[in-house]
Amino acid sequence: MIDIPKFFRSIQFAVKGIIDLFRFENNAKIHLVAAVAVIGLGSWLRLSPMEWALIVTQVGLVMAAESFNTALEKLADRVTTDHDPLIGAAKDLSSAAVLIVAIMAVAVGLFIFVPKLMVLL
Repeated sequence: MIDIPKFFRSIQFAVKGIIDLFRFENNAKIHLVAAVAVIGLGSWLRLSPMEWALIVTQVGLVMAAESFNTALEKLADRVTTDHDPLIGAAKDLSSAAVLIVAIMAVAVGLFIFVPKLMVLL
């Protein structure tokens, strides 16, 4: 049987995590500003439903990657604050994952927005 109160507690914890991500993490704030700009541009250019699906997916992937990266960094910092090459490598790889996803999101955005903007010019 599904424990409905437990499910709603889980949702509350997840929402708290989202709020904390954007409240305390500088890079998440940068991604949020970029997402708002992309949504504004997409509204102005009247994206198709398929284009919106791609944009929303990319925004979600970047935000999720940033959240995973933040979680890993906080956990690693809890384990030790001393310099540890393996923890450093894990943090670097996690940051690299965010960068890769962000670069791909920019590429998708360019594929969608550049042709539309070229028509306007």
